[in-house]
Amino acid sequence: MPQRPFLFSGTVASNLRFGREEATDEELWQALEIAQGRDFVEEMEGRLDARIAQGGTNVSGGQRQRLAIARAIIHQPDILVFDDSFSALDLATDARLRQALWRELPEVTKIVVAQRVSTITDADRIVVLEDGRMVGVGTHEELLESSDTYREIVESQLGVEA
Repeated sequence: MPQRPFLFSGTVASNLRFGREEATDEELWQALEIAQGRDFVEEMEGRLDARIAQGGTNVSGGQRQRLAIARAIIHQPDILVFDDSFSALDLATDARLRQALWRELPEVTKIVVAQRVSTITDADRIVVLEDGRMVGVGTHEELLESSDTYREIVESQLGVEA
């Protein structure tokens, strides 16, 4: 999942089925539910048959992101890599989406690349990079204790002294 997702000219359903052509409507709705996109798709004229412009220019950045995440879920991968994929989402949607991913897809390995600390605080393992080098590995709590770089990032983003 890239930071800047791409949607194709067609419908919501055709974009989601790009992940797996034989996916049923029920599977599309389930993926949209996990990706926090069900509500806005239900409000679109045509719902799953709603038109999507080339590049997804007729939906917001957050909606594009959630449709692309749903498409990745439809693919049924063993590993999902999110390359700053939650950056276009507000904090509440980001949190709900991550909770749904972990709850509904426990067998899928999830790798999250993020600049926003709040996106990764509950990760099993966080790798801190600085100038392309690994400078810390651990949980949020472990890194607060052991990594000056991580602590500085947390303090600058969350506005709290760690």
